[in-house]
Amino acid sequence: MSAPTDTTVGYTLLERFPDCNDYRRLRVATGLSAKSADAAERGLRNTLCGVSVLHHGEVIGMGRIIGDGGCFFVVVDIAVEPAHQKRGLGKRIMDALDGWLRANAPVSASVSLFADGDARHLYARYGFVETGPFSVGMDYTVRERA
Repeated sequence: MSAPTDTTVGYTLLERFPDCNDYRRLRVATGLSAKSADAAERGLRNTLCGVSVLHHGEVIGMGRIIGDGGCFFVVVDIAVEPAHQKRGLGKRIMDALDGWLRANAPVSASVSLFADGDARHLYARYGFVETGPFSVGMDYTVRERA
């Protein structure tokens, strides 16, 4: 019987968020919506906590927390390049973000996220529950101004 293989060997998780270029590249590579350079630069400055996953020095995964630092926190930008998925890297990202939240978010703070597809099963492990039908996620995307 062979020993189990550690599928995360060669990957490093850093407690820092990718720069604007890597952020924009990863969003598109993982099927998330594209963001303009201006929007990304502004948004990244407001990251409360962010992590990057590197493979041979290249950023291949990310996750971050945004919010007001007291009442509301939102987990966003959880992404791992498709070629590196199914190795537990999303769980490593969530472990780091969850650890930060448990150490820094005050009692009564609300932590939320939008879960795409089966990712909701991963997030449920951290205590996230679906809020519908009482609450539903809603959003809109700002378009170019006329």
